Amino acid sequence: MKGVASRSCVEWSGVRWQTDSLQDLKIKEAVGHQQSLCQFSANSVHEVLSWVQGCLRVAGSSAEQLDTLHSVQQQFASGDSHVLFSECCTNEGANIEMVYMEIVRSLTQFAALPLCESDCGDLPASSYATVPDKASAVCSVLLALCRRLGAGTDAPCCHGTSSPLSSLARALAPPLFAFAVTHMQDQPWTSDSSRTAASLLLTAVVQGGGFASSSQLLCGDTVDEHTGILADVLEILKPELTKENWKRNQATKHIFAWTLTQVGRPWLTEFLDRVFPSSLIISDDYRTENKVLGVHCLHHILLNVPAAHLRQYNRAQVLYHALFNHLYIAEAELIEVVLPCLLDLLSVLEKPPGSAGTPCKPNRYDEVLRLILTHMEMEHRLVLRRVYAKNVALFIDRMDIVTVRHLKRLERVVLGYLEVSDAPGEQARLTILDVLEKTIQQAWPRLECRMAVLVRALLRLLVDVSEDRASAPPAVREELLSRATRCLLLLDCCSQGRLKVLFREVDSSCADSTVLECLQKITDAS
Repeated sequence: MKGVASRSCVEWSGVRWQTDSLQDLKIKEAVGHQQSLCQFSANSVHEVLSWVQGCLRVAGSSAEQLDTLHSVQQQFASGDSHVLFSECCTNEGANIEMVYMEIVRSLTQFAALPLCESDCGDLPASSYATVPDKASAVCSVLLALCRRLGAGTDAPCCHGTSSPLSSLARALAPPLFAFAVTHMQDQPWTSDSSRTAASLLLTAVVQGGGFASSSQLLCGDTVDEHTGILADVLEILKPELTKENWKRNQATKHIFAWTLTQVGRPWLTEFLDRVFPSSLIISDDYRTENKVLGVHCLHHILLNVPAAHLRQYNRAQVLYHALFNHLYIAEAELIEVVLPCLLDLLSVLEKPPGSAGTPCKPNRYDEVLRLILTHMEMEHRLVLRRVYAKNVALFIDRMDIVTVRHLKRLERVVLGYLEVSDAPGEQARLTILDVLEKTIQQAWPRLECRMAVLVRALLRLLVDVSEDRASAPPAVREELLSRATRCLLLLDCCSQGRLKVLFREVDSSCADSTVLECLQKITDAS
């Protein structure tokens, strides 16, 4: 039944419980742990479910509660289909889907995470000590239920007809999906066993709906038929994804992010208004890990929603300001995800630099690159230097000839990065040589006045690498020498071969043999 998941499971408008149901059944609790669930009347499936709810709600030992869950698992695995799923002999006006929605809610609530009352959104690991065992037991119960619903059978009726169980499986899929995703990720509230059990449950939910993957379960077969459960899953998460509540349950952001990344084009466009604000809220947190998670979500939206929809209602401009402000936070983990996201966003906001009809005045590409180069020039931490150098090369590729606007600052960055070794990997030096090579290729007419400074820096690098043989592996040293030589070759082309003339005059007694080999490659090049 479409939309069942979006209704509150506590509204039992169609079920008339007997006045002594829950209270009297709680009295039977002491006896119930020794009884089999099969001893209940064949017409009392509601009483069985109420008994389960009573046992889980009443305080007791963990062993007793887990025994209760094991009994429920056996009932779902081998119980009579007519008793479990048929409405013909149940209480008048009963709705079997609502009954099972309530029992799923009770079971998942039993293994729910403790809520955080403070604004920090984090609890010590000890707070989740009992959650993995409870989650494993609940997953086993729900897995048995899913396998019965997904067996392709119908619920028999006393009148000789059968009702398909597919509608019940469809109604239970959204809460089961959310619960499985909660416990299948590597988090403080999961263990190896609970993650395995949750993965099996998710697989059963997917297969029970006749789908091939989680993505297909969420999106459905086609865009127009709306057979997926994404709308219902987002409706479940909606109360917990508000600005005031999203940090109370530590799992909420992870469920949302995992679910979002399973949905691609063209399905995500329909849900843009529901996922974009939540992603912005997560990325706007003061904690770096939440900023990173939010930017991941925003980047996924950016890659899977058409540019026209992103520009609508000024969404792209809002996203640009949010990402641009993140550049002022000097955290490598955050900068590493923000810069690629910004680069893809700029292609939505601006025409490609240097293309026909593009105005010559500076735009957001220049604004971002200017800020990146400013931060690079002052940055001394190697981990951030590597991140900046890797991404500025992508900007130069995209900006093409427009890079000439930033040559002065770019020259200072290149010289500074070539001087400092980050052995043993030398990622920063290798990447900045790539940046220099791209810059020479794009802006070579403007480099003649900078030729002396750049050649001097590259020759100094050749000497340093040839003399310091112990700091980096041979393969890394060879790569450094090769890229520096390639840059010198490009500079020689810019100078119409004047470098060859200078290098031929180098005295062999003044340089290391490794440096001389590199210079020989330049003088011998045609």
